Amino acid sequence: MWDAIDLPEPLSRRAFLQAAGLGLLALGVPVVWRGRPLGLPPGQLGRVAELTLDAYRAPSLSAARVRSLKRDELLVLAAAVLGDRYPEHNRVWYEVDRVGFVHSGGIQPVRNEPAVPLAEIPWTGLLAEVCTPFIDGHTEPTVTSARAYRYYYETTHWVTGVHRDELGRVWYRIDDDKLEQEYFTRAENLRPVPLAELVPLSSDIPAEEKRIEVSMGQQSMQCYEGSDLVFATRVSTGQPTEDKRYETPRGDFTITRKRASRHMAEGNLATGYDLPGVPWVAYLTADGISFHGTYWHNDFGAPRSHGCVNLTPQAAKWLYRWTQPVVPMHEQQVWSGIGTRALIKI
Repeated sequence: MWDAIDLPEPLSRRAFLQAAGLGLLALGVPVVWRGRPLGLPPGQLGRVAELTLDAYRAPSLSAARVRSLKRDELLVLAAAVLGDRYPEHNRVWYEVDRVGFVHSGGIQPVRNEPAVPLAEIPWTGLLAEVCTPFIDGHTEPTVTSARAYRYYYETTHWVTGVHRDELGRVWYRIDDDKLEQEYFTRAENLRPVPLAELVPLSSDIPAEEKRIEVSMGQQSMQCYEGSDLVFATRVSTGQPTEDKRYETPRGDFTITRKRASRHMAEGNLATGYDLPGVPWVAYLTADGISFHGTYWHNDFGAPRSHGCVNLTPQAAKWLYRWTQPVVPMHEQQVWSGIGTRALIKI
């Protein structure tokens, strides 16, 4: 019915990097192993990230369509499998209980793991990550107030206060870094990011020994410590247009600015984007080209961005922790004259 990944046991370093290059290790779900789909931990869900998404009887675009899904529908993911050879850049499909098969590019793997609300927030604020499939941000800490934004799983937000509504339910106040507005959301939907998850990775490696290489032809990223390849994943760079407006610039860059959360927006809803809580941003240029986590698609391996280098939130978080400069604890961002080198090439 479908192809299987035949990887050795235990997984070798070469096989690990190969699987990472296929984007399989960052999906949050297992792949077919030795011809059989592995089971999933309880509660593994997928959110439809596209406006509409077709489900098929088999993991193939040529199979019969069985249902049309709408954005933000939640699905129970039974397995991840390799489908037929098209689309070539991303052959991963999800098997969905009582639905069929959906291509992974339009599904955000999510969990529903509510957190215990904090009674108070440090005066500096703290970074928090959405830990449920999605939540709504309101203009006031009440369910009857106007909804401002929808915040999605693994987006990050800066929390600056705690409020209680008339029923005693806890709400967090969120600082919107772009609009300079404050919004409110139910606290159990946000998980404060522990300091252990912000500690720099490979801090014993000299800064000049670290480098990032992005291949736009292969839509891949490799990270090196000296001559050692330590991380590899698929990416999505700028989508090609006649005017090259969204082309990711090629060249030799240095990461000099980082922030764990950014509200990114441009243009109007018809031709632009409005994306609050973009996680784990590492800037390459002064005009905003960056590496960052991506929650609005899961179709890595093909150009999809407006010039940035799209990564899964997990890969972006790893890169954020591994690169220089280091963002001080309890601060929203850092600017520095020195940082990790990044080569972007054809």
